[in-house]
Amino acid sequence: MKVKICGLSRPEDIAAVNTAQPDYCGFIIDFPKSRRSIPWQELPKLRKLVSPNIGAVGVFVDAYIPMAADLANRYALDAVQLHGHEPNSEIDWLRERTKVPIWKAFQVKSEETIGFANRSHADFVLLDAGQGGGTAFDWSLLDAMERPFALAGGLSAENIPIALQTKAVLLDVSSGAETGGYKDPEKIQTIVSMIKGVSHV
Repeated sequence: MKVKICGLSRPEDIAAVNTAQPDYCGFIIDFPKSRRSIPWQELPKLRKLVSPNIGAVGVFVDAYIPMAADLANRYALDAVQLHGHEPNSEIDWLRERTKVPIWKAFQVKSEETIGFANRSHADFVLLDAGQGGGTAFDWSLLDAMERPFALAGGLSAENIPIALQTKAVLLDVSSGAETGGYKDPEKIQTIVSMIKGVSHV
């Protein structure tokens, strides 16, 4: 089981993940609706601080796709995560212009969403309840997944033991690793230890 800590926006957030050593960390780029968003101009400075053992993921929400490709190539992102309403045609376009894996997030509302995720052209899919709302969706819908996926939305130390029993291969945590709206080093360490300490079956 792998783990991603998403929504890093400050150097001290990166210091915390460098200590805890999750598999991935995520930067939400130019999405002002999220308090965790950073302007793209901040990306190179923060990206340089990330431990080489941790994959850096750029998260783009209904963004200008050429910009996502440019930032991925210019600042050596390890994956591009599309978190909006991007169709397969945009995923195909992006793949032709960057060599990094393309992740696609889906806001799970029903079994129909699971079908869309299964048919996505993305290299990897992420199932979420929303866009940083801190709530979980009905995990019984995960039984219909036919491909490897990440689970996000409302994950915290309290429900991670249950999440570890799903078919997910990666758990993506954001608000559950925060206190007072900011990343909490102790929570990050606890969550990473919980997830990395369990072998996925």
